[in-house]
Amino acid sequence: MTWSTREIAELAGTSLRAVRHYHEVGLLAEPARRANGYKQYGVEHLVRLLRIKRLADLGFSLPQIADTLDDRNHPEQALRTLDAELAATIERLQRARLELATIIDRRAPADLPVAMAPAQAAALTESDRSVMLLMSRFMGPRKLTAYGELLRDLPADPTDGEFDRLPADSGEEVRADLAERMAPHVRRIREAHPGLVGPDDDAPRGAQVLAETTSAAMRELYNPAQVDVLVRLAALLRAPH
Repeated sequence: MTWSTREIAELAGTSLRAVRHYHEVGLLAEPARRANGYKQYGVEHLVRLLRIKRLADLGFSLPQIADTLDDRNHPEQALRTLDAELAATIERLQRARLELATIIDRRAPADLPVAMAPAQAAALTESDRSVMLLMSRFMGPRKLTAYGELLRDLPADPTDGEFDRLPADSGEEVRADLAERMAPHVRRIREAHPGLVGPDDDAPRGAQVLAETTSAAMRELYNPAQVDVLVRLAALLRAPH
């Protein structure tokens, strides 16, 4: 008994495209053709295809399948390797489910790590979200935790919103005044969350990369007046008071 490519794919529970791909990578030998040019698959092809599908369903990669199919020894090492890979995948998926549950519960942005998800996500500007996303990638665990704690209980300040609405052509007096009025609030935040300051020796890519990336983000994501306010604010925070 013989079958066409479409028929053997249906019998094996796979797709026509998969069968053709198995031919291309050498997993499945090309069958003889009928007089009309159509492929003619036999039982040996179906058995081979079923074995390929079985291993693929278990999670074997195509190279692993190729190594296993023609080896008459029990593939213990390959199975153990696959089991370890699956265990790591399950762990990753479980973490993802926990994060999804938190994101749903808090109605937090899905594009930000849970540790950086603020309580009032809707109030964030697009620039703020972009900066937070970059920081979460390059910041060390200590500051990441500290920022997360701050964002979940961010205190209000009289200057809230002024920085976001600051026009790019704001005069020096306006910028200096805003930085002065923002400084006390930021100092109180730092006192309440000491983990926000200090060395970045636990940054995964190093303190310099974190500093350079954060600086570049600020310059590109905020307008010139806002950047100037941030520079002035940093100077005020460094000065004794």
